Amino acid sequence: MKTTIEDQNNSINYAPSRGIVLVVDDNPANLQVLSSFLDQSSFEVWAARSGEKALQRLENDDLPDLILLDVMMPGIDGFETCKQLKSNPRVQDIPVIFMTALSETADKIKGLQLGAVDYITKPFQQEEVLVRIENHLKLRKLTKSLIAKNAELELTQTQLIQAEKVAALGQITAGIAHEVNNPINFIAGNLNFVEQYVHEVVSLLHLYQKYLPDPPDEVQTAIQKSDLNFLLDDLSKIIQSMQVGTDRVTEIVSYLNNFSRHREAGKKLANLHEGLESTLLILGHRFKYNAHHPAIQLVKEYGNLPLIECFPGEINQVFMNLICNAIDAIEEKNKNKDIDTIYQNPGVIKITTEANGEQVILKVADNGLGINNNAKNTKIFDAFYTTKPVGKGTGLGLSIAYQIVVNNHHGKLTYDSKPGEGIEFIIELPIR
Repeated sequence: MKTTIEDQNNSINYAPSRGIVLVVDDNPANLQVLSSFLDQSSFEVWAARSGEKALQRLENDDLPDLILLDVMMPGIDGFETCKQLKSNPRVQDIPVIFMTALSETADKIKGLQLGAVDYITKPFQQEEVLVRIENHLKLRKLTKSLIAKNAELELTQTQLIQAEKVAALGQITAGIAHEVNNPINFIAGNLNFVEQYVHEVVSLLHLYQKYLPDPPDEVQTAIQKSDLNFLLDDLSKIIQSMQVGTDRVTEIVSYLNNFSRHREAGKKLANLHEGLESTLLILGHRFKYNAHHPAIQLVKEYGNLPLIECFPGEINQVFMNLICNAIDAIEEKNKNKDIDTIYQNPGVIKITTEANGEQVILKVADNGLGINNNAKNTKIFDAFYTTKPVGKGTGLGLSIAYQIVVNNHHGKLTYDSKPGEGIEFIIELPIR
């Protein structure tokens, strides 16, 4: 058996075959069952009997590929354990699947909001658990591969011209959307059949209960052991939860496709708010709370904008560069401050849009470092000019944004800044 318990000092380490799964559960029987069938499925299994011991185990250099996490445990419960995992940059990308007897929708929502990728209620089917583990490991492998490819592209993009940089990022985004879209369409399409089949099976069971109210003792025992009423009730909730999940993924794919519209030839009529929202979705993780700073507050004051004729993919790239700069400025300002001090003056990014008949005006403002007086000149839009620390930026972002707005769309890109108080970038684009 490949299982490794954290308090066994002389355990034998085996080379992982299909991946390493950390099972966190205070119930020895659950640990044994999970470890046994995962081991038989060629997984290496680590086990921890509390959230504290799981977190201690993850301080080591070796890390698991996936975590199965119970909720109701002594000490810190599974929800708090997941929260701490997702606040640790070193382990936050490890998929977490909750396995718990808590079946209320509110608990499921809480678990998913904390960053878990899945939620399985007990009693569970081994085959179902195995399939879900395999799917999430495949998705993680795909994500790692895409991230690795993205890192390679970023290394070369510092010397690429503007069009190449925009195309590269768009291709990555489109690739992610494409890879996710196929399996999610398959799942969404089959959910309708699953719901129909389940309804028919439940109806059949109800007929049996109606016309055979006194089944043999063996059947009665099986019904009581499986808690049939609970299973029938929870099955409907699970299907509904899966439908909510697939709808959300479909929405995300739509946003990604919107962001990657660089492939469209010529100018198109575009909704700039959709472009902003797709960009904010992609950067959403950088706004969230982590171990180093509280969440960055996002303020949106959208006016009524008409559709404007533009290159949508290029405009999305401008949004990406400006919002990334704003986040970087806030993080740099708060780098050496303690959490309490940051809470007193939290990071804020404000996005404002309006139209005046001839042009649309978009503003992206932050309360970061701002620009020093000796840097407040047109050099801010020069290629490779940057005020960021070494290794933090290439100096291409604002230069590319300026070329897209001014050269490609005959608009204006200006800014207003006070050192130590932040900066506001103003984009003016003609409606036609």
